[in-house]
Amino acid sequence: MLFADRHEAGERLAAELLHFKGKNPLILAVPRGGLAVAQPVWAAVGGDLDLIITRKIGAPYQPELAIGAVTGDGFIMLNEDILSRVSADKNYLDKAAAEEMEEIKRRLKAYRGERPVPVIDDRIVILIDDGVATGYTLLAALRSLREKKPGRLVLAVPVGPPETLQRLQQEVDELIYIEAPANFAAVGQFYRRFDQVSDSEVQAVLSKAWQA
Repeated sequence: MLFADRHEAGERLAAELLHFKGKNPLILAVPRGGLAVAQPVWAAVGGDLDLIITRKIGAPYQPELAIGAVTGDGFIMLNEDILSRVSADKNYLDKAAAEEMEEIKRRLKAYRGERPVPVIDDRIVILIDDGVATGYTLLAALRSLREKKPGRLVLAVPVGPPETLQRLQQEVDELIYIEAPANFAAVGQFYRRFDQVSDSEVQAVLSKAWQA
């Protein structure tokens, strides 16, 4: 076990991100587990704390097989290698992407209410999750954020496999991670406590950050 829980993982990440203190970064967490990691980072570094949600697009009759990913602003990234091996035409992709975008919007409204979407342009943006495995949905999030022209794009995760981290490093201006174990199977294996984060916990953290 590398981390007792997500809070400890966030504290260890925060120590690596202190050079952004006083620079008003926008910290974007992937709910729900990523927000529990991002909270101590925000407490240490400051700036603004908000959410970003990316959903995978599942293959026909194989919903767990990701043929693409979509963000709430409509950015779609397709996995051409897998797409070439399944029967998913444009109509299917358009419909599936639209359904996932609606789910993202529903979740964001539940968490954020009517709060305006944060401005990305020319800001330091730090994307945080509780870990990364294949990295596909994080890759879609990073490319969506890059299109909005941040001043600096940073990815911070406690743990991930070396090959995934190496691939994601090419997408960002700075990559921060604590460990990259070769014997990686799943993010949860590196946490002593890896309970599901509830919606009410997400709302409580955001409420505290926004009141501050």
